[in-house]
Amino acid sequence: MKIKGVPYQCVDWNKIKEERHEGESGEAIWRTFERGNVRARVVEYSAGYLANHWCPRGHVLFVLEGSVISELEDGGKEELRAGMGYVAEDDEKKRHRSFSPNGAKLFIVD
Repeated sequence: MKIKGVPYQCVDWNKIKEERHEGESGEAIWRTFERGNVRARVVEYSAGYLANHWCPRGHVLFVLEGSVISELEDGGKEELRAGMGYVAEDDEKKRHRSFSPNGAKLFIVD
């Protein structure tokens, strides 16, 4: 990832307005910073959250609190707990989605 058009700046995530996104079950609350070619988010999943789509977009994801199960469309699954994460490239053939049985707080850059 090469960051372009984003000069140095501090971000107070607590001052960014929350956006609610309904999942297939549960909800995700996003606080999004978007500048230049970067989107960075603090995302909170409610207990029982299941994404309502398979995502082809690449991400760098870090679990701050709780746990999330990253599911691959081909059937693979990986449980990620606080302190863990993943890196995924843009790929229409290897899409993924998230499930969080007990809730989670994540930091995601894409």
